[in-house]
Amino acid sequence: MGKKGKEAARERREQRRREVTLLRAVPYEPDQRWWDGGLEPTGRAVAVVTGANRGIGYEIARQLALHGLHVVLTSRDAARVRDAADKILAAGEPGVSVEWRQLDVTDAASVGDFAAWAAQTHGRIHILVNNAGVNFNRGADNSVEFAEQVIQTNYFGTKRMIEAMMPLMKPFPHGGRIVNRIGDASLRDRLLNDDHLSEELIDEMVMKFLKRTKQDDWSPTEWPQMYTDYSISKLAVNAYTRLLAMILSDRPEGQKIYINCFCPGWVKTAMTGWEGNISAEEDKLLRFDWHCEDRGSEGRKGGRELRIIDISHGWMARDL
Repeated sequence: MGKKGKEAARERREQRRREVTLLRAVPYEPDQRWWDGGLEPTGRAVAVVTGANRGIGYEIARQLALHGLHVVLTSRDAARVRDAADKILAAGEPGVSVEWRQLDVTDAASVGDFAAWAAQTHGRIHILVNNAGVNFNRGADNSVEFAEQVIQTNYFGTKRMIEAMMPLMKPFPHGGRIVNRIGDASLRDRLLNDDHLSEELIDEMVMKFLKRTKQDDWSPTEWPQMYTDYSISKLAVNAYTRLLAMILSDRPEGQKIYINCFCPGWVKTAMTGWEGNISAEEDKLLRFDWHCEDRGSEGRKGGRELRIIDISHGWMARDL
């Protein structure tokens, strides 16, 4: 990149920071802040964020806490997620309320224990952000050596959390929120026919891929050529999110659960090998591109840059 290119990139970053500062200065009206006050038993909405010990998950948890939600940070690494929660509290921001729990989304027993704890401690949750994920590809590398772990974490882990947390999203005037993290690499042409989409079809595709990798019989002409295992896992999450959006759209008012997926963009995190364009801390806005729609919204689709707090406020794809 030449001198002019570097200057242009620097100007874009500065412009983005100015836009972020402006957006974050726009307050929500008191009647819009349904998540803050008047809710039992904590007096505020409860948000669960998986993979919250660092990077994007940490930043999501931090910003939700700053906006008045009670946030439960989770990670399979107990020491790191404890330090992450302590870091948020140590900042000394008024009214911040967070706690942490060890959680391994690949372990059904761990997820079950967490759900039981959440039910006993909070009675219900209002928001679930499925951010936990792994990726073992770096740069131009494309390995399927860890395909089993990637699929178990990114896809089946997301499913496992949704199935465990949905019973805790009890009837509520503003509905529940489920947000699943995906990546640009997952947006392929497969599984895009909603009329024939089913959980069995998604699982069949995933298991077929795992079988092929174990037999060393997979072909880049049949599967995504970049970040193959990661792409397949996120493709499955994308399809599963759309499927649940269709199923949940029939719920009556007061019992709705709005589900969407988001792509934060190419952010400098451990998962990207710190090769992203901007750090999670710098990118206070983060880029939420919604890839599925609420079927009760006349089928509108689109993309929109949203503040993290918009997860709780309810800016879902139905609002685009």
